[in-house]
Amino acid sequence: MTSKTVSSSVYGWVDDRLGLSEMAAFARHKTVPVHSQSFWYYWGGISLFLFLVQCFTGVLLLVYYRPGAEAFESVRQITFVMHFGWLIRSAHSWSANLMLFAIFVHMFSVFFMKAYRKPREFGWLSGMALLGLATVFGFSGYLLPMDELSYFATKVGLEIPAAVPLIGPAIANMLRGGPEVSEFTVQRFFALHVVVLPAVFLPLLGFHLWLVQRHGNAVPPCEEAKPASERKSIPFMPGFLRKDLAMWLISLNILALLASVFPWSLGKQYDALSPAPMGIHPEWYFMSPFEMLKLLGNWLPGEFGEIAGLLLFSAGIVLWILIPFYDVEREAGRRSRAAHYFGLAAVILLLATTAIGYWTIR
Repeated sequence: MTSKTVSSSVYGWVDDRLGLSEMAAFARHKTVPVHSQSFWYYWGGISLFLFLVQCFTGVLLLVYYRPGAEAFESVRQITFVMHFGWLIRSAHSWSANLMLFAIFVHMFSVFFMKAYRKPREFGWLSGMALLGLATVFGFSGYLLPMDELSYFATKVGLEIPAAVPLIGPAIANMLRGGPEVSEFTVQRFFALHVVVLPAVFLPLLGFHLWLVQRHGNAVPPCEEAKPASERKSIPFMPGFLRKDLAMWLISLNILALLASVFPWSLGKQYDALSPAPMGIHPEWYFMSPFEMLKLLGNWLPGEFGEIAGLLLFSAGIVLWILIPFYDVEREAGRRSRAAHYFGLAAVILLLATTAIGYWTIR
């Protein structure tokens, strides 16, 4: 029996049980629109690729990381003692930031292409939930090294939920495991980072990917106005998949360059009794709400400014999430234009407050 016959028999045995031929036929018949804005289709795949890198490097770090009082020492050993530990840790940290950047780009491209309209409302809602979980992934993982920067930055970051009236202090204390950030906080954040969040994120990600396959790629309003005969598309396999994998390869090269040339640093071990170093601030994806709280706190007296900032940012998030139920028109109209301007205002506000936040760091 030749190797070709053996492989055919094995494939037939697996195909009878898993339906590989049906999945291959679906992939061959699935098409992806081709137009001037097709570039934005790749950012969802880039986000997925960087998440896979996170999973792979996270498992490797998990082998040597010890949460609690020995957190800093374990990260120091990973960085300076273990062979290529510095590279794995750097790749994990850089891929986290790149993944969040890719998700933000993907979200805004979906928004401005109106890809949240019927029948893709659940795709938009699940994507927003994934973005929220991704930011919590980043926040919970940032503390785990327990160096000086991560310790004080987490203290600053927890000021945001602590500012919520009535329930805010209780939420912050629950996250910290007490009144102050300590080794108990590390244990809670570690459990959240490696158990709770993946348990919620992975099923939601599967649901989101299933919706993308079910509804296909949306086309922007300018393409919808064209007759069907003038619209172009390419097969998902192998045409679009080949280009998607090429974008993954480019992303891997960018990640490898950043991780090797700009390795993620490890500061000195935290000291709760020492003053916070100059320039402590949240990570870039939390800079906008943090700066809004600070600006309104300066403009309005006392806690009223912080509460107003939280309400303003929360109202903006709620409106952003519910946009599919407002902009339901298929052709250009008043609601469509209002949603477009709302999106532009959100982009400008996020960029402006983030830039002001970094500009005013002392």
